[in-house]
Amino acid sequence: MLKRKVVAGLIIGIALLSIMAAALYGKGDGKDYYGKRGSDGVIGVIQINGTIVSGVDSSSLFSAAAGSDVIMEQLRRAADDPAIKAVVLRLNTPGGTTGGSQEIALEVDRLRKAGKKVVASMGDVAASGGYWIACRCDKIVANPGTITGSIGVIMETQNLQGLYEKLGMDSVVFKSGPHKDMGSSSRVVTEQEQQIFQSMVDDMYKQFVATVSEGRGIDQAQVRELADGRIFTGSQALDNGLVDDLGNYYDALDMAADLAGIKGEPEVISLSPDYPWWGMLSGMQSESSSIYPWALLLFDKLQTGQAQSMRLK
Repeated sequence: MLKRKVVAGLIIGIALLSIMAAALYGKGDGKDYYGKRGSDGVIGVIQINGTIVSGVDSSSLFSAAAGSDVIMEQLRRAADDPAIKAVVLRLNTPGGTTGGSQEIALEVDRLRKAGKKVVASMGDVAASGGYWIACRCDKIVANPGTITGSIGVIMETQNLQGLYEKLGMDSVVFKSGPHKDMGSSSRVVTEQEQQIFQSMVDDMYKQFVATVSEGRGIDQAQVRELADGRIFTGSQALDNGLVDDLGNYYDALDMAADLAGIKGEPEVISLSPDYPWWGMLSGMQSESSSIYPWALLLFDKLQTGQAQSMRLK
């Protein structure tokens, strides 16, 4: 019995060490692909998976975040590489922060100005900030059942004052100005603060409508009719002019090749870093999202970081 426990312990220990090694040393940065191509007709693929945030990628058992820093670097590499003629952005995201989505979208604009063709390929979900990015591409391809749209902005705060009172908890605040603790969960939001928050949401919303209008070539008044936060299937999005065609990932590659004038079978390379450990976690998450593809949107709505947060929705 003791020997069995020792053997079991060794097996578990080796497995844990293997996982740690993969997490620490198994992160490729895409550099291996550079300088090893056999053609000048190359399509680069960039993955945008999980909630979009500024900064670096991160992942856990319950969430995955697509960091803008990593994606922007990939877009710039594609812009600087003469062999890459087109890029496919593979989107599986419910959206995320306004700043993170804007950072990536700006690099997409610069990539197109560099002469590269960019096609968005929508997977299960490409909504909110994911759609912000997609609408900056030359073309958008969605599955008929893709969930997209959700054009709008949401800011949330929680009032836990009643709960604190029941628990006998009191908050003492020292602040330099009347609005320094705006959105605090320990008190009611004042009428003036509501106006300030709403003005921020309204400004972000105007930016979102403007970028969709410019990217899709749709009048802003028409965009506003669609930009009430609702979500669309891929086929509904096509009917409303929010996407260009229905198809899968390979159809998006074909479209990118056609736009770039690539003859014959293009060489397709991944520009995204290889995170074995994160990939395994993402795979665990995808098991649930494949059953309920809208669950990513629900997670985006329920997640909270601070007392208040603003994100595209």
